[in-house]
Amino acid sequence: MPLALLALAIGAFGIGTTEFVVMGLLPEVADEFSVSVPTAGWLTTGYALGVFGGAPLLTALGTRVPRKRMLMGLMGLFIAGNVLSALAPAFGILLAGRIVASLAHGAFFGIGAVVAAGLVAKDKRAGAIAMMFTGLTVANVVGVPGGTLVGQTVGWRATFLAVAAIGVVGLAGVARLVPDLPRTPGEPASPTTDGPGLRRELAAFLNVQVLLAMGMTVLGFGGVFAAVTYIAPMMTDVAGYADGSVTWLLALFGLGMVGGNLLGGRYADRALMPMLYVALSALTATLALFTLTAHNKPAAALSIFLVGFFGFATVPPLQKRVLDQAAAAPTLASAVNVGAFNLGNALAAWLGGLTISAGLGYTAPNWVGATLAASGLALAVLAARLERRAGATAGAAAASRTLRVAGSAVRDEGDDLRKDSGTGRNKDEDEDAAPAAPTPPTAADAAARPR
Repeated sequence: MPLALLALAIGAFGIGTTEFVVMGLLPEVADEFSVSVPTAGWLTTGYALGVFGGAPLLTALGTRVPRKRMLMGLMGLFIAGNVLSALAPAFGILLAGRIVASLAHGAFFGIGAVVAAGLVAKDKRAGAIAMMFTGLTVANVVGVPGGTLVGQTVGWRATFLAVAAIGVVGLAGVARLVPDLPRTPGEPASPTTDGPGLRRELAAFLNVQVLLAMGMTVLGFGGVFAAVTYIAPMMTDVAGYADGSVTWLLALFGLGMVGGNLLGGRYADRALMPMLYVALSALTATLALFTLTAHNKPAAALSIFLVGFFGFATVPPLQKRVLDQAAAAPTLASAVNVGAFNLGNALAAWLGGLTISAGLGYTAPNWVGATLAASGLALAVLAARLERRAGATAGAAAASRTLRVAGSAVRDEGDDLRKDSGTGRNKDEDEDAAPAAPTPPTAADAAARPR
């Protein structure tokens, strides 16, 4: 494994920690700033929306910047956002700090995925992407529970300072270990080119397969957060767990994320679309059954693990699908797809909240998640069908061109034969059929003739 992947994974660990740790700190933040818990929830929603908007914006602005330098700048922005959050004197400043940190999120993962894929052989790219995203999944096993514990014992400001320190380590790792990779074939020859680089990146969005892949991301992965956003009240009010159990249940979810991410990366390199079919089908079934298993403690714990497992088994294949379909200009498409993950998170959380507000209970978001995951699966089937149809059409067109060329060659050969014969017949046939020309008389013949 290239050490550069470790540096990317450390950066991903810090970003994953700051994204999710605030869910365990909302009561403390709400108390300090005298706001309601739903208002404090904007720290999560604002972050997700910042990722979605910042991913294409910063990536587009960075098309003239070498990828390594861009990654370093993004880690610097991430550090600044977390320091601002830790020192915030008012809730509005804290929200602003969250948004500043979120702007680095999508672009870092998007550009980082392209860099990770470029560090290894073509048949190992999904595994390399999964290795980088392992930092995000491990954050949910170690970083989020640890950050929550620090926040509850020392104070939530200490948590954000600790995350900023992780960002410093990630920045140093990128600076030291990540090489300056050349652009892939088909991309602008120089990272400092103006206009054409951005135009090429934007052209990727004219590819219907790129758009379908991003739709799979929004809907398929979004199903995970319909359930997980409301995991605390679901586990305490429905399953009967104590409030203190939510921390280890979230760690269990994180373990599922780690396992699913590694499995998805391994098999996406072998059979990408079948891997997506299996993961999205299993995620749909798990979320649908979660409405029943949430009433039983062991079954609920197992369901949480499986939601994390099957949910993150979709991440490497979804990201690689976008990279494959936008191969000539992958950077912006990759970053926007990371933003699509967060758009799905925000959409799913909002829809899940609507079902709870409608009085359908804390398990109702699971049905929302199942519906979203099933919709993502439907898009995957549609994308594969369109791809097969396009391949068949291209094959038929190629065969038709071959026949036309062959027919033209036969006609040309026939024309040559007719020119050689002068009668439209084969040259040999002309020689056999034509009478022999009379031989001019010789002097001996003339002498032998009677006069």
